[in-house]
Amino acid sequence: MAGGQAPADRALPHPDVWRGGQGMAQTQACVDTGLPALSAQLPGGGWPRGALVEILLPRAGCGEWQLLQPALVPGERPVALVRPPHVPQSAAWTQAGGDMARLMWVRAQQDADALWAAEQSLRSGALDAVLLWQGAADYRQLHRLHLAAQGCHALFFMLRPQAQACQPSPAALRLALAPQGQAGGFQVNILKRRGGWLSQAVHFPFHLVAGADAWAIGAAGGMG
Repeated sequence: MAGGQAPADRALPHPDVWRGGQGMAQTQACVDTGLPALSAQLPGGGWPRGALVEILLPRAGCGEWQLLQPALVPGERPVALVRPPHVPQSAAWTQAGGDMARLMWVRAQQDADALWAAEQSLRSGALDAVLLWQGAADYRQLHRLHLAAQGCHALFFMLRPQAQACQPSPAALRLALAPQGQAGGFQVNILKRRGGWLSQAVHFPFHLVAGADAWAIGAAGGMG
């Protein structure tokens, strides 16, 4: 090639680099969300395996379990709950058809302990999914977790306060949940995804989130 320049396709070899003309980016293996309206908006049609997925919440227990449960229940390997805001309870999980023996509750008092536990859970390669409830975390910590997730085939969800939306993140997918008040239900705003942008929120009616807190009882820390 004249001038010794490499072809354009070789200039951006990294799979995480997306160019506007590519349309919806191709991603690694995905798991169906169980919510068709959401799956239709996600690259690959579902939750990406081997990647950090951030879910930003105005408060714990505002619909995140109902959002994630349809994808988590059908698996066979354990699901690690790292520092959930409440004590896990079997009712909602078993009613949905989940095996209670698959749930692992990881208690961690400090941020550093929770981050370490999540990273080790991902690096074990033995889990279907890891859910981490975490407050503040710097970019270096997030990137370390993202790299750990890339080395496994698990789903990795990091549930954080909505105030963290202004902070940069290496997450492959970043969502924000917003309850819909007296109307019931919640909406999902896609803040970041591989392959383009989305301006329209995805709405879920009340019947999908009724009893969203039924899976947990008592207090066990939370998101700082």
